[in-house]
Amino acid sequence: MNLHRNCELTLPGWLDQYMDEWNEPLDTVEQRMKLAVALSAENVKHHTGGPFGAIVVEEQGSRLLSVGVNLVTTAELSLAHAEMVALSLAQSAAQNWNLGAASRVQLITSCEPCAMCFGAVPWSGVSSIVWGASKEEAEAAGFDEGDKPENWAETLERRGIATQGGVLHEEAATVLARYARRDGAIYHPGKN
Repeated sequence: MNLHRNCELTLPGWLDQYMDEWNEPLDTVEQRMKLAVALSAENVKHHTGGPFGAIVVEEQGSRLLSVGVNLVTTAELSLAHAEMVALSLAQSAAQNWNLGAASRVQLITSCEPCAMCFGAVPWSGVSSIVWGASKEEAEAAGFDEGDKPENWAETLERRGIATQGGVLHEEAATVLARYARRDGAIYHPGKN
């Protein structure tokens, strides 16, 4: 049997120069969210995926560990959500699936995590997650965010993962709404 043996997640070419030119600090959750939202907007601008961006940073010291943008349509991988990309790249760089093994790590995402990304958070080793736009706003733009427990944030808190939502909410929601107005690709089986 000849099975396909690998898949690849590669960030878009525009991202290197964009990050080289990013010179703003990442000391606060608002500064961090500003970058995640900017990445989501740039991803739409360059037609390299959906309107979602994420970063992984050390909570103390604010060292940027990775960035991610939604690559579902360009990589043809349903798992290539911005959060999954950012977490995977951080884990690859650390050569450790447990991002919390060496320090406290934070995931910042431009939108509340979907069911898949929510599921990945506890196993990634992050100690906190921060999001901008809400599930309802992603769904209003046409995305299927899947089913999560109603008290999903509390379930993370019980596991010791701090949560904070609505950071730069308006800016993050604007990117989703703009994407929907421009008829960007909405990718889930019910839309094909």
